[in-house]
Amino acid sequence: QVQLVESGGGLVQAGGSLRLSCAASGRTFGTYTMGWFRQVPGKERDVVAALTWDGGVTYYAHSVKGRFTISRDNSKNTLYLQMNSLKPEDTAVYFCAAGTSLARVVGSGRGPDYWGQGTQVTVSS
Repeated sequence: QVQLVESGGGLVQAGGSLRLSCAASGRTFGTYTMGWFRQVPGKERDVVAALTWDGGVTYYAHSVKGRFTISRDNSKNTLYLQMNSLKPEDTAVYFCAAGTSLARVVGSGRGPDYWGQGTQVTVSS
């Protein structure tokens, strides 16, 4: 069992930066592939970035490549998302998630095993 709690969301101007954190409980955090997703009202939840348990493989959605960086600190049971050069279209509720494989996190199948409750990010123009 893994419980996930996001923090770090807020209001920022276009061009600014935010860093999201996701604190995980449970001794098995270091074995999970982790991901960040975002969702706007009326639309599906989309994967933004993902990272395997050892940090060896990363995935980024095309819309955030070069601007967002996903990282993790397994010693602190924490996942991060550094978001730079933010745009109004990045406005969404951001969720962290844990899955047993990269395919589970970024694939179109069953999806991640665990989800956080989400944190709002608002980018003003």
